[in-house]
Amino acid sequence: MKKYDLVVIGSGPGGEKAATKAAHFGYKVAVIEKAKTFGGAGVNTGTLPSKTLKEAALYFSGKYDKGLYGVDRQLQHHASVEEFMYRKNFIVNTQSDSVFQNLVRHKVEVFWGEGTFIDQHTLEVKGDFGSETLVADKIIIATGSYPVHFPNIPFDNQRVHDSDSILEITRFPASICVVGAGVIGCEYATIFAAMGAKVYLVNRTEQIMPFIDKEVTDELVDQMKRDGIELIFNTSLKELHSPKTDREFLRVGLEDDVWLHVDMFLLAAGRNGNTKSLGLEKVGIPVDKRELLTVNAHFQTAVPHIYAVGDVIGFPSLANTSMDQGRLAVAHMFSTGDLDHLYTALPFGVYTIPEVSTVGISEEEAQKQGINYGIGKAYHSKMSRGKILGAEHGFLKMVYRKDDLVIIGVHIIGHMACELIHYGMTLVEDKKTVRDVIAVVFNYPTLHDLYKYAAYDALNGV
Repeated sequence: MKKYDLVVIGSGPGGEKAATKAAHFGYKVAVIEKAKTFGGAGVNTGTLPSKTLKEAALYFSGKYDKGLYGVDRQLQHHASVEEFMYRKNFIVNTQSDSVFQNLVRHKVEVFWGEGTFIDQHTLEVKGDFGSETLVADKIIIATGSYPVHFPNIPFDNQRVHDSDSILEITRFPASICVVGAGVIGCEYATIFAAMGAKVYLVNRTEQIMPFIDKEVTDELVDQMKRDGIELIFNTSLKELHSPKTDREFLRVGLEDDVWLHVDMFLLAAGRNGNTKSLGLEKVGIPVDKRELLTVNAHFQTAVPHIYAVGDVIGFPSLANTSMDQGRLAVAHMFSTGDLDHLYTALPFGVYTIPEVSTVGISEEEAQKQGINYGIGKAYHSKMSRGKILGAEHGFLKMVYRKDDLVIIGVHIIGHMACELIHYGMTLVEDKKTVRDVIAVVFNYPTLHDLYKYAAYDALNGV
């Protein structure tokens, strides 16, 4: 039996940062990891791999280069799937090693295997090496999530995929049906379209990613259509039939007797919390129907010394928020005094082609709240830097209160959206006004001019 100040279950973004922070402050820390690699979904099956594939798709397709200098760039050869996956595999391997080295550097002890609660302070770890019993004053559950499966879908990880197995394809699909137009579904739909696949995107409603400003998602839908993605909304999957040979199409049956015949299939219908094997019933911690945990503002579960962070507590299920949730949990449990809250204005990035990123409240939310609001917009294509980049589409939308000109939301679609949003985050968090933005001097030419011209556009509405 080994005793620790803190045991963290899972080495994903939240678990790693929590463990290393506690160790930095001198506490004895252990991490339990059941996978063969470090970093969780953030490194291995989610955040970094999909974003790397997006950049690979842009590079090999030449999508943003075509016609930029008056000549359509033609690829010297069609990229093989090995070339397409090369950078993804490199990033996954190097970042997984970086997580391990970070734990080693902070003298965090690692136990390989599956952790299960024996009681509220004791965990049993079972792995290839045998079993260990760990006792801890504090425990953090950072076990992440796994893809939702429908019982009528014959997943084979060859042609019928979830959002994990799609990262291991060994050939490009000629066509693919993606069911689910959330973040994951939209990202992969645009990636495969950029690589030349015929893409069908199926969604049970007509609104994709409803938590994002509708004008932005409408523009994304228009861009998808321009890129040849066929959008099939207000319908659901009924059945899927796999053929006997790879030379035949998969038959995807939708409601209203609509059938699609495609080479591959991807279900992107959300993720459930990885909590089944933890034995939470032994310690009195409930889970909801998606196997997720409920926590308070300090990330404490129903048992105060057991915390939970990351995907296992649900939305927003992002690597960036998970990391700081882990840090904040440690700050609270050990009273480190260095961090007592996170920004309320958190950025949300969607790595579609084009990118989407948002912070603060949308125009629809402002309407629902009865805010006397206005908007200001600026377009990538009208900025000098946008013209240099050949950005034909995209815009920045600023939502502000007319009463005091305070900016309450920033929403971007287009080149570099996920980078540009961070200035918008400080504007919303610090309650800056439209006039404050006009007074700022940016480098020229940069896409940050979008903020200034959106602010001028906002003043035109005052």
